[in-house]
Amino acid sequence: MLNQVPFTYRKRGVFYYNRTVPKDLSGHYKSRRINFSLRTKSSREARRVSISVSIRLESYWEHLRFQDINLPGTHLSSAASNQSTQTTQLTFTDAVDLYVKLKGRGKPDTFARSAHRARDYLEGCSGRKDLADLKRADAIKLRDHLIRKGLVGSSIARIFTTIKAVLNFVIAEMDLDLKNPFRGVYLDKSQGVSERQPIPLRNIRMIQAECYKLDDDIRWAIALLSDTGMRLAEVIGLATEDIKLAIPTPYIHLKPHPWRPLKTTSSERYIPLVGAALWAATRIKDTQTQAFAFPRYTSLEICNANSASGALNKWLKSMTPAGCTIHSFRHSMRDRLRAAQCPSDVIDQIGGWAAHSIGERYGNGYQLSILSEWLTSAMLGN
Repeated sequence: MLNQVPFTYRKRGVFYYNRTVPKDLSGHYKSRRINFSLRTKSSREARRVSISVSIRLESYWEHLRFQDINLPGTHLSSAASNQSTQTTQLTFTDAVDLYVKLKGRGKPDTFARSAHRARDYLEGCSGRKDLADLKRADAIKLRDHLIRKGLVGSSIARIFTTIKAVLNFVIAEMDLDLKNPFRGVYLDKSQGVSERQPIPLRNIRMIQAECYKLDDDIRWAIALLSDTGMRLAEVIGLATEDIKLAIPTPYIHLKPHPWRPLKTTSSERYIPLVGAALWAATRIKDTQTQAFAFPRYTSLEICNANSASGALNKWLKSMTPAGCTIHSFRHSMRDRLRAAQCPSDVIDQIGGWAAHSIGERYGNGYQLSILSEWLTSAMLGN
């Protein structure tokens, strides 16, 4: 049990926190060790407090290290310009490194990748500046640069959201006297974005018929998407144990996994299996011997939904109208449920969309049997 409580030892049953000060920071301390009582005999409580203290302590040590950075030439740059002498001795790269290190624990690889992508765009456009030298002009310059590169408005907004999050975090964490120059920059999120079209029901029927014929993992994924309205990553990242068949109302328990988190908290849900989705889930359970429903794209480390998207969209292209993609099944499902006169809160629960009112968030939601009835109605719709 002691091995489960890091940086501690016991004295008369009470846990004590015990940590050696890193050599490079010894000048900031009067003692080489940090030692104090956690005031508990409970290993569970000691573990919680120890981890919390360690995270805060490591954050503080990073702060001290950044303060101690001695950048060459700073004495020349301040004398050679008429700009403000305020400096943080931190670049956006430093900020991203700290952000990923402290906030990236337990996050998927996409968390770090999006931060690094935003860093590359910003420093590729404005150069590697001290955070205090980042101005509104840099934000506007980056926005215009991304527009010229052909990025759509929603992609530009995501990049700006990441940059703002990094700066807000580091400004607060390091107690910097700075304003975030990327706040409030106008972004047209609809710029260049083509609206996804739902797949017509007649095309869905044709696609499902082809899935039954070909009967492989690609077609199982498409069949699941077609009659559940799930997101692609939700399907590709399924564990086989998420699929529950040996019950009166078969369903998928969609939940986060280390290899595939969910987009929002409302995305975790129970989805009844009907029609082509039930066929696909049965084929997966009958044939798949691994822990993953789609091991071609999923491992313990990652769910490669982007790779799956390319393969699925390539096959779908010849059977769908222009403007339709794999995500169009999700749009179609909402339309199919509307056509069945399904209540909006039931639609939201099936699709994992956020509730529109406070009242809809109360209680445990609709039972599986009721959700199954509405999905069956949507499946049989004209």
